[in-house]
Amino acid sequence: MLDQVFALTYLPIGRKAQVIKVGTEGLIRNRLLDLGFVPSAIVEAIRKSPAGDPIAYRIRGAVIALRSEESRQIQVRVVD
Repeated sequence: MLDQVFALTYLPIGRKAQVIKVGTEGLIRNRLLDLGFVPSAIVEAIRKSPAGDPIAYRIRGAVIALRSEESRQIQVRVVD
């Protein structure tokens, strides 16, 4: 999984990754960028809801919950 680019939704809980690209357009893209999901930012998957969606992520000191359709649009690479 190291050096492999994949969707944020597949990041295992407790792992960190670097944002590579936000692959959507319009208002959703602007919202994700405003929340801190910008290229080179480090994001950590910290918790899944009991139903599995949404997933909480820590990014730039904030905890943000994203639904899977949003997190599928963010491309990441695992970091140590």
